[in-house]
Amino acid sequence: MGDQSVHKNHSPGFLMIAEEARSQIQEIEPGPFEKLWPTLKSKGGLLLDVREDHEWVQGHLPEARHLGRGILERDIETIALHPEVPLVVYCGGGYRSALAAVSLQKMGYKQVLSLAGGYRLWTSLNNPIVKP
Repeated sequence: MGDQSVHKNHSPGFLMIAEEARSQIQEIEPGPFEKLWPTLKSKGGLLLDVREDHEWVQGHLPEARHLGRGILERDIETIALHPEVPLVVYCGGGYRSALAAVSLQKMGYKQVLSLAGGYRLWTSLNNPIVKP
């Protein structure tokens, strides 16, 4: 469900690959995510913020771990030790997390969700955030 208002900030090529990625993954809206998260967490699930460092320090979802898009594939296996670990990824608007979810699926992770609308939708709904 990426935030349609940010389309003007993205190049056509990026939007094309992001939309293609979104068709290959499972997205979850903030409300259902909040209900599902305790179950995923109890199974060792990880909530991954794949935004840039400067975005992370502005605020992030509670319990999130920062693993920016640039190092995700390199470092994910150091924290998600087996392919059954549930992973929920988010970014600013849902596009980079869709690309990240595709990469994680290609790496063999079986339970990958992308938070629809990302951080922008989450905060627009007045959901809690953490500011370091």
